[in-house]
Amino acid sequence: MKKFLFWAIAIVIVLLVAIIYWKYSFTYSEGNRSGLLQKFSYKGAMFKTYEGELILSSVKSSQDVSLASEKFFFSVPDKALAEKLLKLEGQTVVLHYKEKNGVLPWRGETPYLVDDVTTNPQ
Repeated sequence: MKKFLFWAIAIVIVLLVAIIYWKYSFTYSEGNRSGLLQKFSYKGAMFKTYEGELILSSVKSSQDVSLASEKFFFSVPDKALAEKLLKLEGQTVVLHYKEKNGVLPWRGETPYLVDDVTTNPQ
């Protein structure tokens, strides 16, 4: 009976670790998003995180004005990268992100974690 109980507990622990890894550490997707960095802030009630908003233009007029746009909300866990993004606010940038399956409050409000930024030459 002790052997069975030991293996049952061990299997439950392994399953819990696998589920937690899949939910919070596994990268579901990664890629780039390009657009106008409209908003970037340091906010939170209990855990302060860097949060941003990128405007993705889908249709532009002849005068380079966006007619139809979509917003991309993201989080930045790295302070050095956040300081770089603060300086790029209002400019067109390309963000590299990793999408996680779940959100941890100390990592950010969104499942999209930005790990690199470049300016978009036009």
